Amino acid sequence: MAKLYFYYSAMNAGKTTTLLQSAHNYSERGMRTLILVPTLDHRAGSGTVASRIGLSASATAFDRGADLHALVGADIARHGPLHCVLIDEAQFLARDQVWQLGEVVDALGVPVLCYGLRTDFRGELFEGSQYLLAWADELVEIKTICHSGSKATMTVRVDEHGRAVNEGPQVEIGGNERYVSVSRAQFKRITRGEDRVEPVRPPGG
Repeated sequence: MAKLYFYYSAMNAGKTTTLLQSAHNYSERGMRTLILVPTLDHRAGSGTVASRIGLSASATAFDRGADLHALVGADIARHGPLHCVLIDEAQFLARDQVWQLGEVVDALGVPVLCYGLRTDFRGELFEGSQYLLAWADELVEIKTICHSGSKATMTVRVDEHGRAVNEGPQVEIGGNERYVSVSRAQFKRITRGEDRVEPVRPPGG
């Protein structure tokens, strides 16, 4: 029976790697998948999902106004049976799009696997994550570790000195050099200015 899944975590937990592995598993069994990615995320190039460890795959980009139920239906009409839809950066989904993905599951019988962050740099839910947590059939946490050794559950936005940035837009695309995954206790200390965290520098940086 098809289900709507939400795989969530803090930054750098391997969400995209897990998505690509899932797509590969379907492909190995001769099953067709559709990978979708918000146009908001251009880090790997438009219409591409890429993990930090070098894996990548082609994807269909969509914007916040797209009807994902209609998009998936059109794909099936054009290319034939579809066995799974995978969504990268699912935190950027609009409320209506999460509902539409539920329709993909319920009306079209296609499982949907969404991968994304749960909360932003202020510790608040993203819109897409809020409604996936409310409406998904299955919730799966992908775990990662804070520099303190505890489980990282939150993401802090930092400046070049590793100090918290507490103001600014919710969405500011960046990678390891801007965002760091930390435990709740460390999140409190860093956002209060009592501590700092060294951001992960890109190779050669």
